[in-house]
Amino acid sequence: MKIKRLPARAAGLLMPLVLSIIMTFVVSAVATITNLGIGPRFLGNWMSAWILSWLIAFPTLLCALPISRRVVMSMVRPN
Repeated sequence: MKIKRLPARAAGLLMPLVLSIIMTFVVSAVATITNLGIGPRFLGNWMSAWILSWLIAFPTLLCALPISRRVVMSMVRPN
């Protein structure tokens, strides 16, 4: 069974999607451990923090990526 791949034009949306999932997953875990510690309610607290942070991070990444690209391109020499 072969997994169907998305067209290359989807990369512009998939990159910030995957990046926001990974980053918010890690950062929310660190913040939850720092603030509440690891206990019986850790997983529920972490997942609540993660989904909220992801809901904010994904649209922020979509808006920030073009700005970031311009800033970076102004800092490097073209090939």
